[in-house]
Amino acid sequence: MASNVNPTVRRRRLGQELRKLRELKGMTAEEVAERLLVSQSKISRLENGRRSISQRDVRDLCGVYEVEDQRVVDSLMEMARDSRQQGWWHAFGDIPYSVYIGLETDAESLRVYEPQVITGLLQTRSYAEALIQGALPETSATDIEKRVQVRMRRQDRIAAENNPLRLWVVLDEAALRRVVGNNHVMREQLEHLCELSHLPHVTVQVLPFEAGAHPGLNGQYAILEFSDAADSSVVYLEGVTSDLYLEKANDVQKYAVMYEHLRAQALSVEKSRQFIADVAKRYADST
Repeated sequence: MASNVNPTVRRRRLGQELRKLRELKGMTAEEVAERLLVSQSKISRLENGRRSISQRDVRDLCGVYEVEDQRVVDSLMEMARDSRQQGWWHAFGDIPYSVYIGLETDAESLRVYEPQVITGLLQTRSYAEALIQGALPETSATDIEKRVQVRMRRQDRIAAENNPLRLWVVLDEAALRRVVGNNHVMREQLEHLCELSHLPHVTVQVLPFEAGAHPGLNGQYAILEFSDAADSSVVYLEGVTSDLYLEKANDVQKYAVMYEHLRAQALSVEKSRQFIADVAKRYADST
C-alpha cells in the first residue's frame, strides 16, 4: 500500500461524496436502498465510512444518482479502489478498533480525556502489557503481545519528525493513582509521561480529585481533527463490544465545549507536570 493512502480516510471521504450526491438528488437512504434492493443500513454504513465499498457499489450508486460527468465517476471509483487497500494495522490481524486506528493515523490533532488509565499513545510497553492483561484476563499471551505491538506502533505519530500528531491529554488523578502492574511499572510510566509532556506538540494536564464534579464524569472520549477541510472532526467513544463515532457538527461541538471546561478545571501544564513527578517519586520510594 502506498504510504500516502489511508483506507479508513478514503472510505470516509468517499462516503461523504456519496451522501452529497444522494442529497443533491433529493433522495433518502431508504429510497436508494429500495432501488438497489439492499438494506438501508448498508447505505448508511457506506456513507459513514464504516463499511468497505466496492467499485460496483460506486457504479450502482452513481447510476441511481444519474451522475453524468464521467470524471466524477472515475474519481469516486479510484477512491473506492484505494479504500479497499490495507493499512499497516491489518498486518496484525483482526484489531477490534481498526477504524479508530485509521482515523488516528491520519489525524492532525487529538484531544483526549482519560478518567481511569494513561492514554495509549503515552504508555510504556510494560504499562501497556499489564493494562491489557488486567483488562482482558481471558486473552491469550499471543493476542496480548499483538495488541501491545499495535499500541507501540501507533506511538510513531508522536515520535515523527515531520508532522507529528498534536496531542492534548487531560488525565484524571485516578489514572495516576491506579497501580497497573506494580510500583516499578507505575514509576517508569509516570516518568515517561513527564518526559513526553516536554515535547512541543504534546500537552498533558491532570484533573485532580479536588476539582469535584466535572463534565467528564460520563467517561473517556477523544476528539480527532484533520488537516483536510473535507474531513469532518470525529468524537470517538470506546465501548466494550462496539465503539461509537460522532460526526455531526452539533455533537462534536458539545464535546469540544466539554473539553474546554475540563482543561479549565485541570491543573496548569506546569503544575500537572510537577504533580505527576511527585506521584512518580512516591512510587519510587515504595519500590
